[in-house]
Amino acid sequence: MDFKRREPHRRNEELEELLSQVNALLWPAEMNAIEEFKATRYPILLIMGAPRSGTTLLLQWISQLGLFSYPTNILSRFYMSPYIGALIQLMLTKHDFNNEIFDFNQTIPYSSVLGKTKGVLAPNEFWYFWRRFFKFSDITYLNEEELEKIDHRTLVSELAAIEYAFGQPFAAKGMMLNWIIPYIDKILEKVLFLYIHRNPFYNIQSLLEARVNYYGDERAWYSFKPPEYPQLVDSTPCEQVAGQIYHTNSAVERNLAMVHSDRSLHIRYEDFCRFPGKVFEQIGGKLRLQGYGKQVRYQGPESFQAAEQVRMAPARVEEVISSYEKFAGYAISPKL
Repeated sequence: MDFKRREPHRRNEELEELLSQVNALLWPAEMNAIEEFKATRYPILLIMGAPRSGTTLLLQWISQLGLFSYPTNILSRFYMSPYIGALIQLMLTKHDFNNEIFDFNQTIPYSSVLGKTKGVLAPNEFWYFWRRFFKFSDITYLNEEELEKIDHRTLVSELAAIEYAFGQPFAAKGMMLNWIIPYIDKILEKVLFLYIHRNPFYNIQSLLEARVNYYGDERAWYSFKPPEYPQLVDSTPCEQVAGQIYHTNSAVERNLAMVHSDRSLHIRYEDFCRFPGKVFEQIGGKLRLQGYGKQVRYQGPESFQAAEQVRMAPARVEEVISSYEKFAGYAISPKL
């Protein structure tokens, strides 16, 4: 069955065409400009995990700290020329003398709609950029032969150039890369994988709601498809989502087990909401292990309100619990 996005989530085809034209025109200049960048100076921070697990909140928080660069909504429009896009962003925002061009809002609100934010400088998911290099089919997985064909040198040069433009470590969502973490670990000299994991019950509830919000029908698949998708496609929506979350988290954990512990950090969503300052210290400790020695005092929010409310009928609660147990082999609970 072909499900169409609800009106607020549909693509603007005229904008898509305009972005394609602009990026095609800038592409030759971008390739010439990034030629000198071979590797990042600082670790790249990549947020990994299942959809609706707190990845957007984590990126918004990182963005607000003022210590990291990140893909903004304006930068995302230069997906084939992000270095030039970064310079344009700086020209229009940080170096907009006396607000001659625009009065850009530098504040990033902790709000989003299915990962989408509003505001020129609000963090963006940056999926168009990653898709430039990783030509996934319906499943977000590439085998060894397909990975060998990726232009990883240009990818690394682009990331290094963005970092150079902003003069700070670069942080971004990397969930599209959940299934190829060892490859990313290999091509990046310095990287920190931030794996955020949420209580599966609330993760399932949120993902079911996202399906309705995005498509108007919870039978429609939302977000990335794991390699196990063919075994899930004919299941009930609840079982599909439970399997999607279970298999995604399992893949991330399995792949991160192949990464040196200095280059990864496991974050529980609930702990992050209660004690973000503690997570800040943990991230700083991991970065120092990779030679990034900058130490600053935490000045972010003391806590966040975790989304831990049951928003479904008792019978549906039992369905969620039993669906996840089919995959994990143990029961989950809305309670922590």
